[in-house]
Amino acid sequence: MNDHTVKAFDAEIGELRGLISQMGGLAEAAIVKAIKALQRSDLALAQQVRDEDKVIDAIEAEVERLAVRIMALRAPMAIDLREVVAALKIAGVVERIGDYAKNIAKRVPLIASDQRIEPLSVLPAMARMASGMVHDVLDAFAARDATAAITVCESDTALDDFYDSIFRTLVTHMVENPKTISQVAHLLFVAKNLERIGDHATNVAEMVYFAATGQQMAERERGGGLG
Repeated sequence: MNDHTVKAFDAEIGELRGLISQMGGLAEAAIVKAIKALQRSDLALAQQVRDEDKVIDAIEAEVERLAVRIMALRAPMAIDLREVVAALKIAGVVERIGDYAKNIAKRVPLIASDQRIEPLSVLPAMARMASGMVHDVLDAFAARDATAAITVCESDTALDDFYDSIFRTLVTHMVENPKTISQVAHLLFVAKNLERIGDHATNVAEMVYFAATGQQMAERERGGGLG
């Protein structure tokens, strides 16, 4: 490549990273807003989360167009090609993370009640863990940091344990308070959505690791055990 081409390519890679960062920030904010709407029974905020999901979708489409253009015009190789491909895949995963936040927001009107459901108080902590994983993994992508990607994968075990604990708490509450079964069932879906966000952050971490190193992440580093 000549100097001009190299500068243009670097600018396009920078734009691609910027779009992924913007998507990630919006998805992270959507998780926070959705849980806040749930805590406050705030139907307007829940609707805002649903409306803003369209912005995430639009940025994903822009990432796809830019990535395809880079591959077609620049023919990137080695680490540059891996980064473009990773960005393309990551955009799809972040879009799905946004969908999980939207799904939580959709349940707000179904859970809203004058009667306080006590197990609801533990969900924000789980949401902070999930959104923190999204934040950290996108930082890892921006920095091409394979070590940070491994750390995100390792933290998914704690999120899974949190989900298991919340699941048991919610089921116990349903048994002891039959009148709340419908609402608590929706809370179970909310907790599952948060657990899936963590899984998707882990998927992104594996892509980041591959983009940075050219190697697949080892099972141990993904949090997998011997069983």
